[in-house]
Amino acid sequence: MKFSLLHLIGFLLLGGVLVLPLHAALITRHRFVLTDTPFTRLCSNKSIFVVNGQFPGPTIYATEGDTIVVDVINQASENVTIHWHGVKQPRYPWSDGPNYITQCPIQPGSNFSQKIVLSDEIGTLWWHAHSDWSRATVHGAIVIRPKNNSNYPFRNPDGEATIILGEWWKSDIRAVQNEFLGNGGDANVSDAFLINGQPGDLYPCSRSDAAYTKPLKSDYITISPGQTIDFLLEANQTPSHYYMAARAYAVAGNFDNTTTTAIIQYKGNYTAPSSPSFPNLPGFNDTNASVNFTYRLRSLGNKNYPVDVPKNVTDKLLFTFSINLTPCPNNSCAGPFNERFRASVNNITFVPPTIAILQAYYQRIRNVYSNNFPSNPPFTFNYTSDIIPRDLWRPQNGTEVKVLKYNSTVEIVFQGTNILAGIDHPIHLHGQSFYVVGWGFGNFNNNTDPLNYNLVDPPLMNTIAVPVSGWTAVRFKANNPGT
Repeated sequence: MKFSLLHLIGFLLLGGVLVLPLHAALITRHRFVLTDTPFTRLCSNKSIFVVNGQFPGPTIYATEGDTIVVDVINQASENVTIHWHGVKQPRYPWSDGPNYITQCPIQPGSNFSQKIVLSDEIGTLWWHAHSDWSRATVHGAIVIRPKNNSNYPFRNPDGEATIILGEWWKSDIRAVQNEFLGNGGDANVSDAFLINGQPGDLYPCSRSDAAYTKPLKSDYITISPGQTIDFLLEANQTPSHYYMAARAYAVAGNFDNTTTTAIIQYKGNYTAPSSPSFPNLPGFNDTNASVNFTYRLRSLGNKNYPVDVPKNVTDKLLFTFSINLTPCPNNSCAGPFNERFRASVNNITFVPPTIAILQAYYQRIRNVYSNNFPSNPPFTFNYTSDIIPRDLWRPQNGTEVKVLKYNSTVEIVFQGTNILAGIDHPIHLHGQSFYVVGWGFGNFNNNTDPLNYNLVDPPLMNTIAVPVSGWTAVRFKANNPGT
């Protein structure tokens, strides 16, 4: 079986119909009731935070240009916000979802109506909690179909399905989070990966970001955390049962090394095997397989789906990503050298505010944040060296914001570093999609690397993984105020 990739961004799958009827933009309404509900997985029962009693949560179906109102009723025991991952929310950032960034959390016993404004998104996106680790169980799909008799740029599929990949911890997810936040060490790895909420039969007790891309045939798909991908599966094999399998790609030492499965079952009369043959997945640490899939994607780039990548850039930014260490009282933490893990961008570790940043901006509330986030890292060094001096391990704390002028054209180079350890790092931009114009291993060279940028048909994405010991360059137009 071959996967033919046609849209980009995520961890979901969509088919569709070839021609759609004339559609006027609609306002639809949905009701999300959040509760603590018992679920059984891996031979044990625990209460988890879910929407409408479902895990994963309900799928929202819409058409390009619609407006969706979701009434969120929080009957659970903790604060929550919901983010509509990949939806640009033009001129309406107040319902985008980041906790204390664009809105305050919805408290237990409270409710809030979130307005989701669709614009040019087509394909599969997803929604998820954006408050702590609640997203592990509070998530679902958003399926957006084209409007106005639009033709899909591929043949008519015979059916559609949504596949959501997730993780499961036997422990209470809040306890897992509280433990690593408290001791400063790494989080406990999950006990299983999930396909549509189920761990698959290898475990005990078991049963591109809404934008078109050129067709790409592949035997496997690489999906970074937060991405969605729409693809066509050509069912051209002998009728039988076939495994679908998923496992982690990881370059760090502490990760869930299990594999989750589901079964693709052909219709018809045949004798199914007692155990389907197992697919040949790339190695868990096969960086080349990972990047070779992701960076082969290309936009359609035709008159119906033009590419509008900025050619003349007004703002050039270089953001470094690092895993750092900070001291602990009495050297009591669980990180290396009894210190606390911290993540940083340009050597700044974000300090969450207690007032939403967007609210503080509009109401001119002082001392909530500063707009001094640097355009470049404070120190220039060999970012991807195997040995980095310890005086570069210490980050600064701050609630810093980078302010861009409306309609500015922006290039951001995301540079990985090997401080403590090199990792592949997922990047998601709220309120914008971006063109991925370049990538590479090692340190970004501002003189030579831009000469190899793809400014003809780069993929349009909202989430991308920066490769380990490497960099990724993106461009976009900053035309969505408040995000």
